[in-house]
Amino acid sequence: MKQKEFDRSAGILMPISSLPSPYGIGTFGKDAYDFVDRLVEARQKYWQVLPLGPTGFGDSPYASFSAFAGNPYFVDLDMLIEEGLLTKEYVESFRWNMEEGYVDYGLLHESRSKVLQKAFENSKHQETEEYQEFVKEQEFWLKDYCLYTACKKHFEDITWQEWEDDIKFRKESAVEHYSLLLKDEIAFHMFVQFKFYRQWNKLKEYANENKIEIIGDIPIYMAMDSADVWQNPQIFQLDKDLNPKKVAGVPPDAFSETGQRWGNPLYDWTRLEKEDFGWWRKRMKHSANLYDVIRIDHFIGMTKYYSIPAEDEDATGGKWKDGPGMKLIRAINESVGEKRIIAEDLGVKIPEVEEVLKESGYPGMKVLEFAFDGNRKNEHLPYNWDANIVAYGGTHDNDTLVGYFTGLQWWELGYIREYMGNKHASIEELVDHLFREAYASVANIVIFQMQDVLKVGSLGRMNIPSSMGTNWRWRMLKNQVDAKDIERLRYLCDIYGR
Repeated sequence: MKQKEFDRSAGILMPISSLPSPYGIGTFGKDAYDFVDRLVEARQKYWQVLPLGPTGFGDSPYASFSAFAGNPYFVDLDMLIEEGLLTKEYVESFRWNMEEGYVDYGLLHESRSKVLQKAFENSKHQETEEYQEFVKEQEFWLKDYCLYTACKKHFEDITWQEWEDDIKFRKESAVEHYSLLLKDEIAFHMFVQFKFYRQWNKLKEYANENKIEIIGDIPIYMAMDSADVWQNPQIFQLDKDLNPKKVAGVPPDAFSETGQRWGNPLYDWTRLEKEDFGWWRKRMKHSANLYDVIRIDHFIGMTKYYSIPAEDEDATGGKWKDGPGMKLIRAINESVGEKRIIAEDLGVKIPEVEEVLKESGYPGMKVLEFAFDGNRKNEHLPYNWDANIVAYGGTHDNDTLVGYFTGLQWWELGYIREYMGNKHASIEELVDHLFREAYASVANIVIFQMQDVLKVGSLGRMNIPSSMGTNWRWRMLKNQVDAKDIERLRYLCDIYGR
């Protein structure tokens, strides 16, 4: 069944981690509710967030330890204080950040687990009906994830592939042994997930009550060091020692002579199809409970995926392989019910993928930062768009608009100024023009990053692909959004019927 097109509307991309909060990173607390209120005032309909899963080395939400678990950092500490599980004095005895506008993951790693452990020790949640119901509902992933996380700590954070063979291969006796040995640590992680989901569900409910829908983002691939690969090795292309035979990436292109070797294990699509895509059905049903709309990252990989020999150091030796295409799409549609999908179809254009998009009715994406290369037939130029797309100024992998314009040469800016009809436009005026172009376009949905609403420069960039150490850190300051920002968005929604 073909998905119905979205209504004409607009939204903001704002990661939970980028919200203000007193404790070093954005959470599901008061500032998240305030952000919903700002979206309502600005006549937005959508709040797009990045993946909510727990992150490890590199801090990327696209390399999570689980497709189902939530990030403990997002659990709001003030809410735990209100429940009587923590004292304000204890929480404030920790240092949470070095710079107010940036996340310090090192400090969080040291402090957050200690504080949550204290809340766990003070809690009597295990006796409650609400907790028992949560455990029952999440049974298909919760205990295995918490055992995985407890074992990670027990084995001093090495990957599960380096664990002792009995637990690495999930022998029944080993699972029983470590479940008993690490039962307190497992109980702690179950408590954290309980609080994560309880707080998230309340925030989402508040957003929905105010007619704001949440767009959630899910990566197509799982990290090799994840509970999902450890728990379900049979659905990935692994050898008898549970090492990947082939890994994910993208081929060489104009941006990289050697392509990109991501290193994620590839799915065994033949095995998954024989199992009626059971794991994917669970994942999508779970995502449909978390979000109102689901954006699938690297959607191309469902129809055509790039397969790189695991031993290769770059992507030059990879080959394109056929994915399940519409077979998987039909399973996804059955799993999500009335919830809708956005396909991240950026990158190389493949006819088979375009056919799947057309048949499914999923909207693809267009990005304005890709539009102005001088090619008048560039698919990202607004006059080449169709209605059934989601238009972005830039994504989490792009520079902010101010940073993008600042980095261009004068002749490149010349074309953009001519396109916008303002030969002398400043950088900030060009940002305003780009908002207007997108809102005036035929695109059903228009989404801009919060950094672009605030006209933040390159220091607000969320991610530089293939780099580590400075990504996923930007945070909005409290009261940084002013009345003019809200009014500008309200005006654009009104004048262009969004």
